[in-house]
Amino acid sequence: MLFHLPKLPSELRVVHLNSRVDQQRKRIAQSTMGKIELLQLAAQLKKEAVLRKKNNQKIFVLDFKGDMQASAVEQLREEITMILATAKAQKDRVVLRLESPGGVVHGYGLAAAQLVRLRDAGFHLTICVDKVAASGGYMMACIANEIVAAPFAILGSIGVVAQLPNFNKLLKQHHIDYEVFTAGEYKRTVTLFGENSTEGKAKFEQELQQTHHLFKHFVENYRPQLNVTEVATGEHWYGEDAKRLKLVDELKTSDAYLQNLLGKHDVYIINTRKKPTLGEKLGLQAAQITQSVLPVVVQAAQESLHKIGLERVLLRDSRF
Repeated sequence: MLFHLPKLPSELRVVHLNSRVDQQRKRIAQSTMGKIELLQLAAQLKKEAVLRKKNNQKIFVLDFKGDMQASAVEQLREEITMILATAKAQKDRVVLRLESPGGVVHGYGLAAAQLVRLRDAGFHLTICVDKVAASGGYMMACIANEIVAAPFAILGSIGVVAQLPNFNKLLKQHHIDYEVFTAGEYKRTVTLFGENSTEGKAKFEQELQQTHHLFKHFVENYRPQLNVTEVATGEHWYGEDAKRLKLVDELKTSDAYLQNLLGKHDVYIINTRKKPTLGEKLGLQAAQITQSVLPVVVQAAQESLHKIGLERVLLRDSRF
């Protein structure tokens, strides 16, 4: 009998970016401004708060840092579900700060489908790319109503790649047979250890071409202003060229984009993470204690050893 352990509960963190920035502005002003300037700043902050209340439009900021498996989709799907349940479509907006070089097709297909939920619900979606949104990362980016990228961000790579080593010749040299049994002509096309046939490799290439076709159709559907034939070559481009090719709409960092919104809109950063287990908490606490105590201990030891002339020996034999 198989027992499926329940997923660890997630904890939600919501940061009101306006409040955090205002606190920092006040802190700096108290150290650098005179009384009159402080009064002017207070009046300005009050004016901005009134304007935000009048506009009554919330901006929800999400983050997606993609790896090969698109594992961050687990947090993304929860965050999007929370927004759909609480925010007001057609009024509130969503900003996603995206960083991903791409990865497996099914993982990024699911991540893109999560963003489609926002579009289908009527939310205006902006995606900001500071470093890279390539391949599966660009598949996610193209869903946005607008794409904002830093000048040297990498975008594009609309293509599909697969590679694997084949050890069949090595096995034959050692007189090792490798047998594959399948039911279905194309249940297995290429393999790591067997001898790959011309027909199997051709079928595998056909599957890659089919995936590429679906990728191009997906991009064309959500970003019709693109000349897909021109950009779906597997190449990538930096911000300036990406804007010329209409892969992006605006060149600007995510920081600059959000800063422009702070004066008139309430901006909330939403982040979920799995709650750490008791063992993880204890491990983290131990690491924090070690980091704080170890430098003091080392310094005291070095001072003592210096007095007895052994410091040079210790440093030579250290293995930290």
